[in-house]
Amino acid sequence: MLSTEELVDRLIDLSFAEDIGDGDHTTLCCIPEDAMGRSRLLIKEDGILAGVEVAKEVFRRFDPDMQVEVLMGDGSRVKKGDVAMIVSGRVRSLLQTERLMLNIMQRMSGIATMTDRYVQLLKGTHTRVLDTRKTTPGMRILEKQAVKIGGGCNHRIGLFDMILLKDNHVDFAGGITNAIDRCHAYLKEKGLDLKIEIEVRNFDELQQVLDHGGVDRIMLDNFTVADTKKAVDIIAGRYETESSGGITFDTIRQYAEQGVDFVSVGALTHSVKGLDMSFKAC
Repeated sequence: MLSTEELVDRLIDLSFAEDIGDGDHTTLCCIPEDAMGRSRLLIKEDGILAGVEVAKEVFRRFDPDMQVEVLMGDGSRVKKGDVAMIVSGRVRSLLQTERLMLNIMQRMSGIATMTDRYVQLLKGTHTRVLDTRKTTPGMRILEKQAVKIGGGCNHRIGLFDMILLKDNHVDFAGGITNAIDRCHAYLKEKGLDLKIEIEVRNFDELQQVLDHGGVDRIMLDNFTVADTKKAVDIIAGRYETESSGGITFDTIRQYAEQGVDFVSVGALTHSVKGLDMSFKAC
């Protein structure tokens, strides 16, 4: 399994390959090789800054001689007009790294900003907001880092670090009991120690899980607010609880007030707007 650092390295390599190809001919034709300069990262919209550390790695991997002065780090609350960093070095390097750095930082900052909005809505409750696997292919590790920077929690990173028995798994396995039992047999056979979560669609399935046991968390899928309260009372703290399915910015507080431990929100990553910023000569 690839480490976080290896995944980021591959993303950067692929991104440069698709953007620069056999050469940035615009820059190469009009900028002398020895020209030196500075560019500043200008924030053009209020939000939460994310991606600074990844940006530093983008610059380092492209040209180790580039100098990065960080003025505002990951997690900073930024406002329009702030300057987050100043980068000095070869002008060719500044121009060729600009778009990749901005793509990463705008995307990550947008996610962190959106996550912070949800986190603020949950203040005063014990409920935490979770991300999902609804991420941009190849960028998941960065998008999930952004969720954490924004104050949210990561669910599983992928299919390898947690067991999540969803409705299709239960149906194909022949029911809740079969699914849970097969899960435990598999983990024992493979020598794995993974948390187990199971999705339930109604109170009958919830009772089957409670009668059988063998899980760490129960996901209440598409339950109404009223049914969520009833389910949380039935579970009575025996397992962690998670609400999922169709929960929006306008309704998440209502679910949190019913006592669930987590609410998962796909919108944190699958449809977020990037935070506006630019990288200009200074």
